[in-house]
Amino acid sequence: MTDRELRAWAYLAAVAEPPCASLVALVDDLGAVEAAAAVRDRKVPAAHRSVLAATQARASTDTAARDLETCHRLGARLLTREDPDWPAWQLLALDQAETAARGGAPLALWVRGPLACADLTERAVALVGSRASSSYGDHVTGLLAADVGAAGWAVVSGGAYGIDGAAHRAALAAGTPTAAVLACGIDRDYPTGHARLLREIAEHGAVITEYPPGSGAAKHRFLTRNRLVAALSSAVIVVEAGRRSGAANTAAWAKRIGRPLGAVPGPVTSATSVGANAMIADGDAILVADGAAALALAAPDGHDVKPPGETRRTDGLSAEHLRVLEALPARGGLSVDEISFGSGVGVSAVLRALSALDLAGLVDGADGTWRLVR
Repeated sequence: MTDRELRAWAYLAAVAEPPCASLVALVDDLGAVEAAAAVRDRKVPAAHRSVLAATQARASTDTAARDLETCHRLGARLLTREDPDWPAWQLLALDQAETAARGGAPLALWVRGPLACADLTERAVALVGSRASSSYGDHVTGLLAADVGAAGWAVVSGGAYGIDGAAHRAALAAGTPTAAVLACGIDRDYPTGHARLLREIAEHGAVITEYPPGSGAAKHRFLTRNRLVAALSSAVIVVEAGRRSGAANTAAWAKRIGRPLGAVPGPVTSATSVGANAMIADGDAILVADGAAALALAAPDGHDVKPPGETRRTDGLSAEHLRVLEALPARGGLSVDEISFGSGVGVSAVLRALSALDLAGLVDGADGTWRLVR
């Protein structure tokens, strides 16, 4: 990506309050550079007039250079939809018609940490719950995080006090990859009491946000953030939750986008388990009593659960490369056009993917058609 393109993405990532489906549509149609110019000059195509209202308050303020400098200083990066590390498959559900209007996929993500975002979130379980967690909730969270990690899965949560913090700490202690999804800028440690924890996550996992540097935490941003916690996971487990809580909102997003939802039962006398118990009683969530139940939700067929230390030839492949690979039949071969049709990936992208898969020894196209290498 050129410096001009990167600055355009940084400008667009800050010019509207996320999520902004109309801005995403404009970038998809024009590309980042032309879309940034159109927003800045207030001259957008007629089909995208709604972008003007969404960007009116910030269009004349370009913080791209400052935001990118902040990222560089923190060792963070701006992840765009054109990046190979973009978690496209995980975020796809947010762009479906029934959910896009209420909160589509983000335009870009600010990421701090050494782990690839797409790889980390491809096999991840979200552990969420009350900020005022009990010792029981913290204990169960630790057990679940350890079991999930032992099976080769990552832990995703929101970096908050209570269950979120317990999930991250347990993951770090077990050497399990973990991601914290923030409701503020990548340069803000929120809550401040978790500054050290967030630094540790950034050193060993990933801190993720759709808000540009300098953005403070706000109530509406926590509710918006919750959709990303659900989307970046293969299953959402509510460990503890009050009758009305942020965890309940995350659970609602899980149901909305089709993510399996589980809940840990708690004492009927505990105010922090009222919400989790109600989800189970109402049939909204599956009862989760241990890590095996959590993993069964995340991978119902069991194929994606691996014992500790076991590796697969497909580990490390991007979501797009996996789609191309999975389009190939068990026997016989396909042409590039047939693979493109079956996978839903464009021909040029299929060609790039096949080249990488060929180098990895996963496919062979010597006879003019492409087939799996067993």
